[in-house]
Amino acid sequence: MPPFVGSHPLSSGFSRNSIDSSSNIVTIDVGGHLFQTTRQTLKQSGSKSVLSEISNLDGSIPFIDRDPEMFSILLSLLRTGNLPSKAKTFDIQDLVFESQFYGVEHLLLNSHSNPSQFEPFDLEKSLILPLSGRDSPTAISTTQLGSVQVAHGCKITSFDWSLKRKSTILTQFAGIDSMLSLSPNVVAAGATDFSGLQIIDVSKGFVKETLNWENVTKSGSTVQAIGASKEFLFTSFESSRRNSNCIMIYDLSDNGFRPVSEIGHYEIFGAELDSAIPATKLSWISSYNLLMAAGSHSGPSGVRGNIRFWDLRSGNVVWEIKENVDCFADCTVSDDLSAILKVGVHSGEVFISDLRNIGKENTWTCLGDSRKVTNGKKEGFGSKIESHGNQVFCSKGGNIELWSEVLIGSSIKDRVFRKNSMGRAKDSCGNKITHFSFGGNKMFVTRKDQQFVEVWQSSVRGF
Repeated sequence: MPPFVGSHPLSSGFSRNSIDSSSNIVTIDVGGHLFQTTRQTLKQSGSKSVLSEISNLDGSIPFIDRDPEMFSILLSLLRTGNLPSKAKTFDIQDLVFESQFYGVEHLLLNSHSNPSQFEPFDLEKSLILPLSGRDSPTAISTTQLGSVQVAHGCKITSFDWSLKRKSTILTQFAGIDSMLSLSPNVVAAGATDFSGLQIIDVSKGFVKETLNWENVTKSGSTVQAIGASKEFLFTSFESSRRNSNCIMIYDLSDNGFRPVSEIGHYEIFGAELDSAIPATKLSWISSYNLLMAAGSHSGPSGVRGNIRFWDLRSGNVVWEIKENVDCFADCTVSDDLSAILKVGVHSGEVFISDLRNIGKENTWTCLGDSRKVTNGKKEGFGSKIESHGNQVFCSKGGNIELWSEVLIGSSIKDRVFRKNSMGRAKDSCGNKITHFSFGGNKMFVTRKDQQFVEVWQSSVRGF
């Protein structure tokens, strides 16, 4: 018998049969299985979805020729906002296709990649994302909802939020040193040996725009670091002759990436080392409306560097930290903790400085063994440090340390941090970690000489 005999097919591929319409309860026939829910629950799917259309029907039992088991998963998602535990028995890609039919993919995405579900004490390696070719990752960038782009050699490989759809494009770079996701399909990418910052559409594989800094010597401008706020794109440039550097600010709301201003323009004169150090890390501090720009240099006298905090409105530095003793191997800033954090290149220990000290003489507080500060062994060389929420992650060799604040009092001097084991990640000994980043409820890790990306996720939430 034809599927719609004796009924009136609707535009979305389902049919209806007459019932009493006086109740707020809606009955739906999916693949021969009856489901009952409320009109309010169906309206949670959004005004343009199939289920929202069903919620507006009067006197009918719509029939949908789809998988009833998958529908029960999506109905539970509408009711609670979360995927039920039995969703793990399905391939995520199958759920994606089914959610697209009903028009609720955005709800599946929010549930599957919700950053609030990130559990740092319960992380385990849940997935390996293979990369094509023999090149190891040189840069990694993520979006808030869990899609990820990985630079390896001259290529960029992208994985969507479900980590099931993969695409790889070739670029003009021999290798990419800096990369930032501007959206799931667009990245800003640059290299220290190739002039210009490229805005690349990774879904279509073409360069939308190339941004350059016109320096005094009229030489090329290589990219040292990339950062962004909601309104602006920040790029640290150095002239190809390595005798000048600056930070350019571009308008993100303008599709043409209009230059807004230039800050931190330094021309190198004589042996003035500070002016020779370009910013190699840029981080926006939204609660203070400041841009952190950090850079370091290794020379005969050791490793030296500076961390500057720029006010974009005035174009001036409002605070500067000179790094002469145990300079940072890497540093980051945390809005949630209101703190600057670094890992010392000599000691390999984690240090913190409270942002409420802005304008005062800086004092770093060592969270580990302060006796290592002057050992000169470079135990922290190559280490990375990042904050995520109110947690601090620091890579050392093949492992990652997790530091958490213990709340004792409100005073700056009362701040106490403890080192914790990061769930099953403490058993992750392997090649040296080169990069790690956070997207959605996942942590992405790359290692030296490995052609894949590790995905770490809560064992409770992970698919």
